Amino acid sequence: MLKKRYLLLTGLVLSLAGSGCKRIETEPVDIYREDTLWDVQDRNANVASQFLNDLYNYIPNGFARVGGNFFDAGTDDGVPSRTTQSVEFYTNGTISSTSNPDAYWGNSYAGIRKVNIFLANIDKVPANAETVKWWKAEARFIRALMYFELVKRYGGVPLIGDQIFTLQDDLSLSRNTYSECVDYIVKECDAIVPDLRKETIAREYTDNDWGRIPRGAALALKSRMLLYAASPLFNGGGQVVPGSTDLNGYPNADPMRWQKALDAAQEFLNAGYYTLRPSFSSVFLERKNTEIILAKQAVTNTTLETTNAPVGSAAPANSQGLTSPSQNLVDAFPDANGRPITDPATSYQANNPYAGRDPRLLATVFTNGTGTSTSPVGSRWLGRNVELFEGGRDKPNTNGVQTRTGYYLRKFLGDFTSSSAYTNQTHNFPIFRFAEIKLNFAEALNERDRTPEAITQIIDLRRRAGIQAGTDNRFGIPAGISKDATRDLIRNERRIELAFEEHRFWDLRRWRIAETTLNGPLNGIKIVRTATMPLTFTYERTLVTNMVFQPKLYYLPLPYDETTKNLNLMQNPGW
Repeated sequence: MLKKRYLLLTGLVLSLAGSGCKRIETEPVDIYREDTLWDVQDRNANVASQFLNDLYNYIPNGFARVGGNFFDAGTDDGVPSRTTQSVEFYTNGTISSTSNPDAYWGNSYAGIRKVNIFLANIDKVPANAETVKWWKAEARFIRALMYFELVKRYGGVPLIGDQIFTLQDDLSLSRNTYSECVDYIVKECDAIVPDLRKETIAREYTDNDWGRIPRGAALALKSRMLLYAASPLFNGGGQVVPGSTDLNGYPNADPMRWQKALDAAQEFLNAGYYTLRPSFSSVFLERKNTEIILAKQAVTNTTLETTNAPVGSAAPANSQGLTSPSQNLVDAFPDANGRPITDPATSYQANNPYAGRDPRLLATVFTNGTGTSTSPVGSRWLGRNVELFEGGRDKPNTNGVQTRTGYYLRKFLGDFTSSSAYTNQTHNFPIFRFAEIKLNFAEALNERDRTPEAITQIIDLRRRAGIQAGTDNRFGIPAGISKDATRDLIRNERRIELAFEEHRFWDLRRWRIAETTLNGPLNGIKIVRTATMPLTFTYERTLVTNMVFQPKLYYLPLPYDETTKNLNLMQNPGW
């Protein structure tokens, strides 16, 4: 997509080096003028479409987005393999209003302004009416998504509607309440659904349009917004942080907010089209498939393989192994029968910990590999077993970057189990996918005391994952499971199904469990090879770091420079 810079400057003075003279420019020479952007003679709206394409750049990209690291490396699910990375500020207590690696404030409001400029001017261009209708709806979706990204970080933020501010306007805006922001985002989603391209109409949503915002994306955003709004942190959470106000959530709890979340998920499901893919891994490697609702598009590449695969292979398949999933995450995956590894009836073996596990484990994490190519246990890569034991090829304990936990990130990478080199792959970060909607639906169903129906959603995901059905056809879920136990089950299923898709960070906050989950040890595994014939190992849990979480971190701090230049912008409590 072509990205242009649209500046507010009206003049630019350029000094011509070595010429002995100065040249005056009346406007920036590297941008389009307003009459060029919204050209009444541009019947194909070529320039205006480039402006719209630029708006797509404001959709967050989850791959290595925070200082070159996955956001989940700022949770209990992992750490960056490199030390002193900014994403760990979220788990070591060093976040502040002047030091937040994912503040997102200025970026969002810059994007919101551009959306408003686009909406105010696109009707001047004599393009096809149906196309303009789609474009307007796409722009409004991007604006609603940017507001959601702000609200999940800060609570209520200033809503500016369609206004385009000038330098003469008073920009000392106050924050709207959390409730007002939720209502705005939901109403925007409802308004644009009829005007977005419909996935089931081939003329509207062709292969060339894949990556454009479809109807399902607006319904998915509405589902996510209402799920968050119903959650304990926001749904009458009270004084989670001393000084919390209606900017930070609803003052009073209302169980019917769970009904709204349930209805929104049901609305998405009723629309049809989207389904679970038969293979969990293939979801992330196929550009167009019926599980991906919206993904951040990119050209085919080998970036994820070279940055995240195990470090022990030489050219032409060099890798940096920059992400280290935690033992905490690995322990969350059940056995192949769907039972937690702490269950007395589990098939889990502490001396062979990667055998007989939920297949999503090895699709998500590189583990130490044993066995042969025809009978592998653990991970294989580039034609060999992954060696994560002390002194192994993938944990050599030399001066270079290597795993800090005994694991590397496998999810999103192509299948190079038997290859000798990497080839370009489709790597499109999922913004919304169907599995999330099913998990949203399950969570809302359970909170509305419809637990058996919630369990059917989890069974669907476990069946697709390859977990064994068992004689009772419940995929390891006990009969008669309580509402409270089902809540824990759903939360764990979200953790493993959506790992490294930027959900864990926000889920722990909206559930109000970060004070316990993110205060304490983040563990890894130390593996020692004890014999080579036959190959045997010992496995010992080790402490990687102690996480620190303060209650004020439930809401991130508004950027210091914003609160100092706008005294009406109230800071979040505790900051």
